[in-house]
Amino acid sequence: MQINKKEFKKNVQDYLKTFYRRTVEDASKQQIYQAVAFAVKDYIVDDWAKTQKEMEKTDAKKVYYLSMEFLLGRALGNNIINLKADKDIRKALEELGIDLEDIEEQEPDPALGNGGLGRLAACFLDSLATLGYPAYGCGVRYKYGMFKQAIKDGFQVEKPDDWLREGNPFEIKRPEYACEVKFGGYVRYTKDDNGREHFVQENYQSVRAIPYDYPIVGYGNHVVDTLCIWDAEAIVDFNLSEFDKGDYHKAVEQQNLAQTICEVLYPNDNHYAGKELRLKQQYFFVSASVQRAVSKFMETHKDIRQLPEKVIFQLNDTHPTVTVPELMRILMDEYYLSWDEAWDVTSHCCAYTNHTIMAEALEKWPLELFSRLLPRIYQIVEEINRRFVILLQERYPGDYSKIEKMAIIMDGQVKMANLAIVAGFSVNGVARLHTEILKNEQLRDFYQLWPEKFNNKTNGITQRRFLLHGNPKLASWVTGKIGDEWITNLDHMKELEVYLDDKKCQKEFMNIKYQNKLRLAEYIKEHNGIEVDPRSIFDVQVKRLHEYKRQLLNIMHIMYLYNQLKANPDMEFYPRTFIFGAKASAGYRRAKLIIKLINSVADVVNNDKTIDGKIKVVFIENYRVSNAEWIFAAADVSEQISTASKEASGTGNMKFMLNGACTIGTMDGANVEIAEEVGENNIFIFGMSSDEVINYENNGGYNPREIYNTDGDIRLVMTQMINGFYSPDDTELFREIYNSLLDASYDRADQYFILKDFRSYAEAQKRVEEAYKDETRWAKMAMSQVARVGKFSSDRTIEDYVRDIWHLTKIKVDAEN
Repeated sequence: MQINKKEFKKNVQDYLKTFYRRTVEDASKQQIYQAVAFAVKDYIVDDWAKTQKEMEKTDAKKVYYLSMEFLLGRALGNNIINLKADKDIRKALEELGIDLEDIEEQEPDPALGNGGLGRLAACFLDSLATLGYPAYGCGVRYKYGMFKQAIKDGFQVEKPDDWLREGNPFEIKRPEYACEVKFGGYVRYTKDDNGREHFVQENYQSVRAIPYDYPIVGYGNHVVDTLCIWDAEAIVDFNLSEFDKGDYHKAVEQQNLAQTICEVLYPNDNHYAGKELRLKQQYFFVSASVQRAVSKFMETHKDIRQLPEKVIFQLNDTHPTVTVPELMRILMDEYYLSWDEAWDVTSHCCAYTNHTIMAEALEKWPLELFSRLLPRIYQIVEEINRRFVILLQERYPGDYSKIEKMAIIMDGQVKMANLAIVAGFSVNGVARLHTEILKNEQLRDFYQLWPEKFNNKTNGITQRRFLLHGNPKLASWVTGKIGDEWITNLDHMKELEVYLDDKKCQKEFMNIKYQNKLRLAEYIKEHNGIEVDPRSIFDVQVKRLHEYKRQLLNIMHIMYLYNQLKANPDMEFYPRTFIFGAKASAGYRRAKLIIKLINSVADVVNNDKTIDGKIKVVFIENYRVSNAEWIFAAADVSEQISTASKEASGTGNMKFMLNGACTIGTMDGANVEIAEEVGENNIFIFGMSSDEVINYENNGGYNPREIYNTDGDIRLVMTQMINGFYSPDDTELFREIYNSLLDASYDRADQYFILKDFRSYAEAQKRVEEAYKDETRWAKMAMSQVARVGKFSSDRTIEDYVRDIWHLTKIKVDAEN
């Protein structure tokens, strides 16, 4: 996009004057950020309006991507890049004495997501817009997100992430599209004069759902898709009558209900109130999104039965599964379709993406809670289940075990994954191995019943944020070698293959890596107070903290290396900086204890002068998209060490690969496909296979005590957890972790096979060190990651969804009209 620098500078100055009564000279950095963001938004809005008009003119089919999370990252820099206005805006700001990078730091990360699920959704929206496909993301406008992580005395402390305190300059409130969402009450059944059935929900509580539209800018094509995030407001803010009676709580009851719904992402559900709030959140944004999608469709169409021709609801994991009964409710109760007609529409509109094989992550709601909070929705789910059970009885006569495993309602629970599979016309996994495990293990019965529904869509990432924006030095180098087509077609990276053995190119590539390591080292010094050597190996594990992701294996290996150095001070050892970043769910006690263990080990190791800085351990506080970009760019080694069969895909592995980090990992998730792309000589694989893990889980035969009793190094590491070596003030602090690895009565001993894989992991780490010491070999390995990353673009993933599931048509936006 061509930016008129004079006009842009005037717009920035005008916004400063209008909003703050300030000039560039006396405005704060936050005020300047707001003004710059609004000036950029002016250009976006023009394309945004044209995109909507083009969708209406072509009557384009749309996908509504429903997700509890959208982990977007900062918008300003990414939007400027996707507008292809970086040079013009940067120059205009320089003329005003403003540094763009400095201003970008004023923008908080939108607290709309937490982990890979939300980041994948954000990558998908970026790719949909860049490829020109009509799409809406649908989610919740959380006021405080999950939490802002602070580390105090080594422990995680959760603080509100008040990202909206200064306002969000890119969003637009759309009260004209508000709708009502109902909770509780009861359902009254009536018939009209024509004998037609009616179900009326009465004595309910309700909130008004207000959409806020957030632009998703496509790269260089003037297409701007929309992320619609819903906020809740009270239908009646203040009940004066109740207040005058002295019932002050009831006077603001609706206001409190509305405020609670959108305050935090994933409220702690270790108690009943938390479970209820989670279900309210899910139904709130789903109901609002489906109501709006249906209403929008009916603005230009007469027959609701044609909805599948123009609308797809993609359910990003089980959280939005109430889409199924909510759409049925609207079709039957508001448009008076029969059950069969409504089911035909619904089962051709809904598609489900499964993101986990972990049984505990497949949502199940207590029947009492579900039926009380969503009485009409529960009636519909009951009927779906009744009809499905009849189908199972006909297909498998006398086999009650099928009903036990596949029914939607069973043992007092509503099983959301089962509902999504029964109603969806497509069920996809997110990596080839993950999909095969779903078909052969977790969802085997459903696959045998409906094999045609199941398909794989290996995840991907957007190269525009994680290379073009996050690693500008490497992005510029790549463009200098092969041109800029990689920005919208990552397959072009394979053209770098011709440079893999070029000594000059290797030196250039590794110098860029070193510059990025210097940048991260400065960040660590500023935020952690730890000096790290940028010439050391930057060994990085950054991801949500869960036991199956095995941060515990990583830190136990560091404890082992530290013991080795203490026992053998003169041993050959290449310096390592181990970098962690992770949030643990507020109610996940053991995961939070692992964070404390990491920080306790860091305190000991980093302050031991006898090891001469050969090992440094860093835990980066409040890991998020904005600091992730710097971390990926600086990493030498990418830790992807989940227990085989547990990680659905992973996308951090792809972001590290894109930035030239070599993977050490198990054959799990997308690691399998990464290994195929880079070749076995360019990846460090260790540990049991998924088949071996599943065999132990199904048949037993693993006893971690045998390893503990026969491996002195492992025994020493574990003993140090409970003898005060890392916790002198509380020797019992890490007892729970110790017990989880050995005590069979304490869950299942070593459930994620940390001791079983430890020696294989340690051996793989030795191979990493040997490879890194060979500068030529390592440079070629690192460059190979970038050259062979093409498959892992979210652009490719979206094209797969479009071809096999959504069947969308691209739109073109004319910038001149």
